[in-house]
Amino acid sequence: MEPKLSCGVVVIRQTDDGWKTIILRAFHHWDFPKGIREAGEEPLQAAVREVGEETGIVDLDFDWGDRFFETGPYSKGKVARYYLGMTRQEDIVMGLSPETGEPEHHEWRWVSFDEAYDLGSPRVRSIVQWARQVVGA
Repeated sequence: MEPKLSCGVVVIRQTDDGWKTIILRAFHHWDFPKGIREAGEEPLQAAVREVGEETGIVDLDFDWGDRFFETGPYSKGKVARYYLGMTRQEDIVMGLSPETGEPEHHEWRWVSFDEAYDLGSPRVRSIVQWARQVVGA
């Protein structure tokens, strides 16, 4: 059986202090915006939809193309695929879960790659390292 594919985006923006990325916290876990691909959805399409639902960010440019990083199976065998997208949008509006009507995340932050690495689990740290390498930061 094919693992469930969770699709997301490492969303970055250029600031006077260098690159910043948005990271979301659910309970004690920090991660980039992502979610399960729906039937018939292309992975990049799913990733863009999830970013919009979870952060309100709709201004995304994929200057690095459709390259992605996939993590190994985690949490009930899911595989997470992350793309790298750039935005100029700074304001975040956390979306509500369609199932519960509550926000899916408890907190969000714009952070440097170093801060994202420090906040993240080993799985998230591998994504941070990939994104930093692609951007050349």
